[in-house]
Amino acid sequence: MSKDNNPSIHIMRSQLGRVRGLGAAKTGAAHWWAERITSVALLPLSLYFVVSVIVLRGADHAAMASYMGEPWNTVLFLALIATLFSHLSMGLQVVIEDYVREDTKRIFTLLVVKGGIAILALASAISVLKLAFS
Repeated sequence: MSKDNNPSIHIMRSQLGRVRGLGAAKTGAAHWWAERITSVALLPLSLYFVVSVIVLRGADHAAMASYMGEPWNTVLFLALIATLFSHLSMGLQVVIEDYVREDTKRIFTLLVVKGGIAILALASAISVLKLAFS
């Protein structure tokens, strides 16, 4: 039986996909899972951040530097930054891809947003490292 005669394939494909001979791209599942994994990782990391802010309330620069100088604090803050900005990037990508229809505008918007996110993530990581090594 040829693959075009297989009824299960026709169920999985859209009408346009059948006409073009295309199926699912199969890249959405990895993106979906990555969003879920980062959201689960953000739960304890965000709780850690809130506790850190409470502990450091009213602290001076020396106390902040001492706190960030502890290796586990530096690692956890860097993990929070990486996870947070990765999750933000994936989420905004989905929104842009869903709502910006024109290809040129969509690509431009994605580049600007991802570039901005990368700059903010880098600035955040540098801030943590400057405190950790000061």
